[in-house]
This record gives sequence, C-alpha cells and structure tokens, in this order.
Amino acid sequence: MAQPESTPVTPIPRVDGRLPAQLRPLRFQNDVAPYATGSTLIEWGNTRVICGVTVDEAVPRWMKEQGVTGGWITAEYSMLPYSTLQRKQRDITKGKIDGRSQEIQRLIGRAMRTAIDLDKLGTRTIWVDCDVLQADGGTRTAAITGGYVALALAMRKLAAEGKLSENPLRRGVAAVSVGIVEKRALLDLCYTEDVAASVDLNLVMDSAGEFIELQGTGEEATFSEAQLAEMLALGKIGVQELLAAQKAALAG
Repeated sequence: MAQPESTPVTPIPRVDGRLPAQLRPLRFQNDVAPYATGSTLIEWGNTRVICGVTVDEAVPRWMKEQGVTGGWITAEYSMLPYSTLQRKQRDITKGKIDGRSQEIQRLIGRAMRTAIDLDKLGTRTIWVDCDVLQADGGTRTAAITGGYVALALAMRKLAAEGKLSENPLRRGVAAVSVGIVEKRALLDLCYTEDVAASVDLNLVMDSAGEFIELQGTGEEATFSEAQLAEMLALGKIGVQELLAAQKAALAG
C-alpha cells in the first residue's frame, strides 16, 4: 500500500520575514568621519552605529609603570539620546557611565585587542569609539563588527603614512547575537525578538574560527546543552557571513 506523501514543513516566518539562520541586511559605509584615522557606519537591519578610530601617540601610564611593551587598544560606547524610541539620557548628565555601556565598551576593547599584535602597534594607544545612531537590537555586536572594519582602515592609513613597520592586524573579528524565541533558535535578533527571547547569547569570534567571548543568559529561563549547541552552530554561520562582509567592505 502506497504511503501518503508528507507535506513539507514551512518555517514559521519571523517578525521581519527572515529565516531562522538569516542575518538582517548588512552594509558598511566607510570614511564617514574625515578626522578619524579610520571610520565606518555599519547599518545592520535598523541598527546603525558609527565606529571611529583615533590614535594617541602615547600609551597609558600604567603600561609605563609596569614596564609593559607595545601599544594599547581601548574603546568607548554610547547610545545617542535619539537612538531609541524614548530619549536616552546622556551619561554626562548623570555624572557617570551606566553599567551596561561600561560592560559593552570593555567587551569591544577586549575583542579589538585580539585582532592586533600590540607589539607591532608600537607605543601608541588606539581609541575605538562606537556611537549608536539607531538601536534595533544587536548594538554591541554591530559595534564590534563595525569596530574591526574601522580598526583595519586605521591600520591601513598608519601603514601608508609610514608609521608602521609591520602590519599589526592578526585576524578578523566579528560578533552576532543568537537567542531562543518561542522555543526556536534564531540568529541575529532584532529588538522585538530580543525582548521576547527566553535565552540571549552573544558570540564574538575571529577569522580562525575561535571564540573570543560568549555571553549567554537565560531570561527567567534555563537552556539545555542541545539548545546551546544549536545556538553556537547558528552563531558560527552568522560570524562567517559577517567576516566575508567585512572583507568585502575593506576590499572596496
């Protein structure tokens, strides 16, 4: 007796119509800040972040005091008041940086330092400034992904000016979000999905396929090892696509 043909399962569309393993549209607009050594505007879905790199021909005092050789990379991150639906108060008006911004800028700094051979950088400090123009989820991952492009552009300019004897770039760095929303693993959460997620995971990886940082949290929920493996698999797919997009942006 012939078996009835099975009906193919159609994936449930996401709020913006994407498939579970699909990134939002991504675009880099380089050299948007003419006074920066390197800069890019990363447009990732409806999230937009300006990443600018500037150079200080000196290193932090603690490096001199501790006899640490080479250079240093640090980052600052901020969300502009008009980047969200409700106006976000500037940190300067509160007299201190909020905990979230501080945690994100430290993450950006750690990620950027893995991309560079600090000894080849020389005795200088690289500042990576990331300013969110519009937030629709994934601002930290956009800052890291765009920050690397700005950093690479800055290194290219320093080399062209004869300020670097060797290229200090070691490998590409990119980041993406993954989450569990209504029991489904989804890549690159927009704000609506991020708010609804029971699990939120941010992956920072390099072009060698190695992890730089994982930030995973159950939002009043837990997640299994199988779910973690599924999210990591999605994240790896996304990072590979991001690295390819970075390479294309830097080739132009």
